Amino acid sequence: MNAKWAVISACLLLPACANMNSMFARNPSATAVLAPTKGNSVSGTVNFVQKGEVMLVEAKITGLKPNGTHGIHIHEKGNCSAADASSAGAHFNPSSAQHGGHNSPIRHGGDLGNLQADANGYAQASIEVSGISLSATETNSIVGRAVVVHGGPDDLRSQPAGSSGARVACGLISKNPDKVF
Repeated sequence: MNAKWAVISACLLLPACANMNSMFARNPSATAVLAPTKGNSVSGTVNFVQKGEVMLVEAKITGLKPNGTHGIHIHEKGNCSAADASSAGAHFNPSSAQHGGHNSPIRHGGDLGNLQADANGYAQASIEVSGISLSATETNSIVGRAVVVHGGPDDLRSQPAGSSGARVACGLISKNPDKVF
C-alpha cells in the first residue's frame, strides 16, 4: 500500500482527520500572463498565492526599460483588449481608499508598488499584500481582473494612480485549478 493510501486509511479511523482535503490541499492561487501593449515588448507572469489574510505576489517580467522602476497594479477590469490596455480600467479599489504603496495603511487593493528592472530589463519581485482575495464570493477578489505594468515609477502618493505613466503590459488574472493530491 503506498503512503497516500495509508494516510487515507488511517484518517478514516481518526476523528482528527475529518477534513482530509485540508491535509493535501494547497493554498489557492492564480496567475496573470502579461502581454505587451502596442509598441512595447514587456512580457512575463505574475503569480498570486493566498496565505490566510496575506497575498503573496511573485512577478517575473522581461522587456522593461533597463535599470528602470515600473509601477505594477491590479486594475478593476479583466480586459486587456485595447492597444494601450486602457480597457483594464482604473486601479482595483474595493474599499474606495486613496492611492498608496503596497505597505501603506491606506491604499487601493490593486496597489502593488514598483518593480526594479536590472541592466537587461528583467525584474523579479516577491510582494506581500493584504486586502485582496482569490475567493469568488468576496468583494475584494482579484480573480478576473487585470495586472498592469507601467512604463515609469509609481510615486506611491499621487491621486488617483501614482503617476506611473503608460501601460506597457497587461494580463488577465485567472485562478489556478485547486489540486487536492
